[in-house]
Amino acid sequence: MAKNKQQNKRQPQTPAANKPLPAPAGKFSNPLLLAAVLAAISFLLYANTLGHDYTLDDAIVITDNMFTQKGVAGIPGLFQYDTFYGFFKEEGKAALVSGGRYRPLTPAMFAVEVQLFGLKPFAGHLFNLLWYALTVVVLFALLRQLFLYKTDADRAGFIAFAAALLFAAHPVHTEVVVNIKGRDEVIALLGSLAAVWCALKANEQKAEALRWSLLGGFCFFLALLAKENAITFLAILPLTFYYFTNAKGSAIALRTLPVFLAALLFLAIRFSIVPPPGDPPMELMNNPFLKFAVDRYVPLSFGEELATIVYTLGEYLRLLVYPHPLTHDYYPRHVEVMNWANWQVTLSLLLHLGLAAYAVLGLKKKDPVSYGIWFYLITLSIVSNLFFPVGTNMAERLIFMPSVGFVLAAAVLLDRMRTKWGATPAWAILAGITLIFGIQTLVRNPAWKDNLTLFTTDIEVSKNSAKLCNAVGGELFVQSTKKENESRRVAMLNEAVPHLENAVRIHPHYKNAYLLLGNCYNNLKLYEKSIASYGMALKLDPDYKEATDNLGITYREAGLYFGETERNPKKALEYIEKAYATRPDEYETLRLLGVAYGSMGKIDKALEFFVKALAQKPEDAMANYNVGISYQYSGNPEQAALYLAKAEKIEPGIVQKMANGGG
Repeated sequence: MAKNKQQNKRQPQTPAANKPLPAPAGKFSNPLLLAAVLAAISFLLYANTLGHDYTLDDAIVITDNMFTQKGVAGIPGLFQYDTFYGFFKEEGKAALVSGGRYRPLTPAMFAVEVQLFGLKPFAGHLFNLLWYALTVVVLFALLRQLFLYKTDADRAGFIAFAAALLFAAHPVHTEVVVNIKGRDEVIALLGSLAAVWCALKANEQKAEALRWSLLGGFCFFLALLAKENAITFLAILPLTFYYFTNAKGSAIALRTLPVFLAALLFLAIRFSIVPPPGDPPMELMNNPFLKFAVDRYVPLSFGEELATIVYTLGEYLRLLVYPHPLTHDYYPRHVEVMNWANWQVTLSLLLHLGLAAYAVLGLKKKDPVSYGIWFYLITLSIVSNLFFPVGTNMAERLIFMPSVGFVLAAAVLLDRMRTKWGATPAWAILAGITLIFGIQTLVRNPAWKDNLTLFTTDIEVSKNSAKLCNAVGGELFVQSTKKENESRRVAMLNEAVPHLENAVRIHPHYKNAYLLLGNCYNNLKLYEKSIASYGMALKLDPDYKEATDNLGITYREAGLYFGETERNPKKALEYIEKAYATRPDEYETLRLLGVAYGSMGKIDKALEFFVKALAQKPEDAMANYNVGISYQYSGNPEQAALYLAKAEKIEPGIVQKMANGGG
């Protein structure tokens, strides 16, 4: 044991050629075996998701995206427009999302998968697992390479393995891996890590420097096409050279140049397609830094906004250390508006000031723990809301990339424990944490089975998220309309209504929640409540086409209900006339108006609307019959005979059937 300790405490050397140190072999000196173990663990931890359906934002980039659905033929469109354009299918709607999005690479990958396998979620989940396992392996290889500059192969292997193992098992990554759309985070990190690897190779192999530099720039460009947050590696790459190599400033600048040029190219393309961010939207679901004042939303004060951001930064740290409970939704007001009197805000501020101080003090010593802190803070900065809004308070996927810094710092601390106190305590802690994280991951994965499972699971955590309340209600409504759920239809609608009511309580201007409430009430035959809900949606947005259309349908169905079930022709006529005002060319509305007027003895009015209905369906037997019978009652037998004969021609026996009370 003493001999091993002495070997581990060997002072690092600084090779002039920036090449890894040769060292005696040890338990962690077989990188291929360690990489294979990490790949297997990464895959197996998520193997129970292979049977899952599409969920959440998969609709935006896969199932409801007009470009992705075309397969390979849709790829040009993915690169020509904002990422959300293929989902909204309308110019301008993509701007509803703060800052816009240009992330064409992973949707293009999905398009290829659709071309090869069709709309099969299995393929998407399988490739997500493979890409994730590859990312874990590349992370291990890169960290091992970095620490070989500072220590022997055994120690470098342990640090790299421990960090990659913690990264692979961490349950906060479930959203990224299990939600197929989350591949953008995986590819962004994978490409960024590969760019650093290539830069190191260019620095080591001078004869092949150009080839490695070009490859590194290409990998970084792909990372940026996957997701914009990869741009933080413009700072991470030179920082990595500073901490782990003896390269001088000019050499570091030279190795950073390829990724810098790749970033310039990406930004030029991005801003030619997606305009620079304008003023933050005044819709709470796209801008969490608003509060309701009397009858409208106003921005939070600077103090409130900063306090809320600092609080969420503290929550990110908590999730990395204690990842429970997990949820996919941190929209308002899951995260409440904070102020500086809140102790959690103060604690978060102190923790981050302490981390920043440690990172700064570690610069001179090139302390790997301080490097891990820098990595965490720099990659988190772009999604922190400190510098520009990202459209939500926080999200677990947003710490996928920053978590590399966390696991690296943790692995270095474990290595120091291993060096000081021997391998057993360090191994016990690493194994214990990995086991806990792995079990949490395996337990969390089933929540992502499908939208209904995900929403109804996470609403128990995010009770005050207006968006999730709306999502639960909306999904319950959708499921209630399916034939297989006919026996549970009313129960599902009654379950949906309180969630939607909670959504509009939290967010009084939530027009989509009012629309869904109207839909639920309509299907429950609570027509007056349905009409009131659609009215609120239209008050918020008079051009809300879905609300206008559904309101017209509800008026019509209310008229039918009061006419046929309640036997109240006066009230039936009142609703059907309102339906006619919103949908004047709809056959069924025109027909019902004819029926209502006919039941009240107003034959001329009945005939007027039956004629209008017939104009919509001139070859319909019932439409011709209604006109014919109206002419008969109005004392015009010639015209009556003409239309009744046509009805008989279209559907033989219809006149006799109707005379016998058929319908």
